[in-house]
Amino acid sequence: MRVVSGIQPTGNLHLGNYLGAIRRWVRMQDEAECIFFLADLHAVTVYNDPAELSRNVNGMAAALIACGIDPEKSLVFNHARVPAHAELAWLLSCTARIGWLNRMTQFKEKSGKNREGSSVGLYAYPVLQAADVLLYQATHVPVGEDQKQHVELMRDIALKFNTDYDVELFTAPEPHIGATAARIMSLRDGNAKMSKSDPSEMSRINLGDDDDMIAQKIRKAKTDPEPLPESVEGLAGRPEALNLVTIHAALTDAEPQAVLDQYAGQGFGQFKPALADLLIATLAPIRARLQDFEADPAALEAILAAGAAKASERAAPTLEGAYRALGLPRG
Repeated sequence: MRVVSGIQPTGNLHLGNYLGAIRRWVRMQDEAECIFFLADLHAVTVYNDPAELSRNVNGMAAALIACGIDPEKSLVFNHARVPAHAELAWLLSCTARIGWLNRMTQFKEKSGKNREGSSVGLYAYPVLQAADVLLYQATHVPVGEDQKQHVELMRDIALKFNTDYDVELFTAPEPHIGATAARIMSLRDGNAKMSKSDPSEMSRINLGDDDDMIAQKIRKAKTDPEPLPESVEGLAGRPEALNLVTIHAALTDAEPQAVLDQYAGQGFGQFKPALADLLIATLAPIRARLQDFEADPAALEAILAAGAAKASERAAPTLEGAYRALGLPRG
């Protein structure tokens, strides 16, 4: 089982990111051969301040490693360092069909009412996604249900290329849905996802928050005056209470009912300090590793450079095979 997955470098990560995709990636390292990359080529499909993008790439890479992505177990790199991604994307764009891309729902969502003003890159980015995965002969792509369409496109491109040129070059990957990750909501509004775009810093727990800030944010998290119920059903209509119970359950790898079995009948004056202590214990080593990278940026640069070199070596046979299948000489 070989897994490839990328994440856009969007700046500081928060608790929702960690308990969602990232912790799943960390655990996947013991199940499969893993290739994880910072999708900086995808990021430039919309305008980014260059200096900010560079900071975000490094910050995201540091956060992934701090959270447990091990460069000794997995390939970790930003894909602008591996030209094979962009090269194969062009070759595959000549196999992909416009009708296939027209059906991609995420372009419609991302472009909104400004479809004609969107970049060609934003429209065609699913082809770059296909190149990201097909380069490494991935067998599986970890996705949520809403991303399965992108894996289906990867499969269509791979199978059409193989058929058109009578080769068995590309592996058609399967979606790896896996266990449903905890859905972490805002600390200020239990009906909205925790997000870095929320203007209120009190709405989220950032991975770099210190112990006092974590405790303060949990103490001030919106709740209601009722005690915790005996069953999950009793959390219906109480989104903020449900969110705090969900966070506790995710941190302890327990079901929400197990949390309620322990805290039923108690008020948030008792529950919140326990949750804050749990968060502080979980995030302290992550924050410490982030601080190490801030103090020694050369260490992070070395990890990304080494990862890119290995990725380029891994990608080379597939890229060469694609050029050869097309009858295009190189070098």
